[in-house]
Amino acid sequence: MICVVGPTGSGKSRFLADIEWMAQGDTPTGRMLLINGTPPDPSQRFSIDHKLVAQLSQNMNFVMDLTVEEFVTMHAESRMVEDVTAVTAAIIALANELAGEQFTPHTPVTALSGGQSRALMIADTSCLSRSPIVLIDEIENAGIDRKRAVHTLVDKRKIVLMATHDPILALMGDRRLIFRNGGISAIIETSQRERDNLVRFEEMDRCLGAVRNALRNGERIESM
Repeated sequence: MICVVGPTGSGKSRFLADIEWMAQGDTPTGRMLLINGTPPDPSQRFSIDHKLVAQLSQNMNFVMDLTVEEFVTMHAESRMVEDVTAVTAAIIALANELAGEQFTPHTPVTALSGGQSRALMIADTSCLSRSPIVLIDEIENAGIDRKRAVHTLVDKRKIVLMATHDPILALMGDRRLIFRNGGISAIIETSQRERDNLVRFEEMDRCLGAVRNALRNGERIESM
């Protein structure tokens, strides 16, 4: 897992978009992406079934008049999995574990919230996508269990490249690409001391999570 960090407007999302597109000097930045030192073969760049990179953007907008179950089933069938029904059920169950608010298989995809949509696509990507590389843009804004979501992808042996402002997610990565003015200004390997601090930050995060849940449940924040 590699994290991309930097101020808003520093070029993190554009960097991910260039990787997803496998830019060959044909994007606004003029970047050229190389694989093992050479430009990608066009069959790699434009293949639908064998894309190297899958991207989960900040904006998830469904336009199809389908239920969640119909949507996932359609994708599973297109991947020619052996047990479509079981895989579909597993994806929906995983998405509900990640989402803050539960939804049913019969919920229209157009009725899902932003967080529910992201949770569904993370579960779908984890279980069905053949792309070995997954790009994620600011998962902490999705209202889902962000750490569990990342582990879900890493456990499936995906290479995760993630733009984030979240210190916990940033320190979970093996290294950080620091962005300034549209480009990488530094690369920092996560140190053991940072890993040790991560334990403290996660405890702080659990306390803040309890406060968020109390607020959502209409409780008073008087004795936490």
